[in-house]
Amino acid sequence: MTSAPFDDFRKLLAGLPPADTAAGERVRAQFARADKPHGSLGRLEDIAAWLAAWTGRPPAVNKPLVAIFAGNHGVARHEISPRPIEATARAVELCAAGGAAINQLCLAHDLSLKVFDLALHLPTADFTEEAALDERGCAATMAFGMEAIAGGTDLVCIGDLSVGNSTVAAAIFAALFGGAGTDWVGAGSGANAAMIARKAKIVDAALARHAGHLSDPLEVLRRVGGREFAAIAGAILAARMERIPVILDGHGATAAAAVLHTANPAALDHCVVAHMSVEPGHRRAVQRLGLEPLLDLGLAHGEGAGAALAAGLVRAAALCSTGMAAAL
Repeated sequence: MTSAPFDDFRKLLAGLPPADTAAGERVRAQFARADKPHGSLGRLEDIAAWLAAWTGRPPAVNKPLVAIFAGNHGVARHEISPRPIEATARAVELCAAGGAAINQLCLAHDLSLKVFDLALHLPTADFTEEAALDERGCAATMAFGMEAIAGGTDLVCIGDLSVGNSTVAAAIFAALFGGAGTDWVGAGSGANAAMIARKAKIVDAALARHAGHLSDPLEVLRRVGGREFAAIAGAILAARMERIPVILDGHGATAAAAVLHTANPAALDHCVVAHMSVEPGHRRAVQRLGLEPLLDLGLAHGEGAGAALAAGLVRAAALCSTGMAAAL
């Protein structure tokens, strides 16, 4: 029998490796012995224990990677963003030249940075008319995302970059969690009220066009997602198979993660959300996923900025765990 392109991913999602809970408990015990009031470091203790549980060793961040996936969307032709679609390529070029905010944050926190151009010259199909990707193309892009984190990293910070991605994320959330476009869209990169209303109608049109096919989360990904969302889903899944902790940047990365969570509610146990976006859909989705962002800085879509900042927090938590003196 010939296998379908998504079959391998379904098998991986059904057999996810668990955390090393004993490693996490050793970190909590170490904090309990430290020369400080019990529980005084709050979530820093939780972060260090989470890091240990997924790496299986004393918490440390030695080779962190920020991976940004960039894609373009056919649905952007409906003027759902104040930015032209060419802005995606310009943003990628700015990162390559070292002039983006993410470059400075990676320098500040000693993070490696990779930005992946996912066929920007070939936007996905307009999902109000047809599926954004066919199954083979979506699966191949997920496989690319899995390979993108290869190289021995011990912490992956994942973000996305594209014009129209907030509308695509809203469509994914609506397809997975229910509701209408108005429940999930926001201003994105500066949309006015008329544009926000247009975004909501686009999401509703996508839901109507693909009705009957949205009970399968991988179908949601290919029908109303995009290449960067597929690649992020693959990267998260690969990190899980290798027991690498993941920091999700914000709106887009959370939408891709929600696809995996819908397929298997344990799929994001190795992930934390970097920050709470100002996008109302992101706030709702994070609550649905049961995640608590590490930061809330009023960021909209910082193209990995939140994840890079959160990586510094994770590294600090690890150093507290391993470097604090024990009580006498």
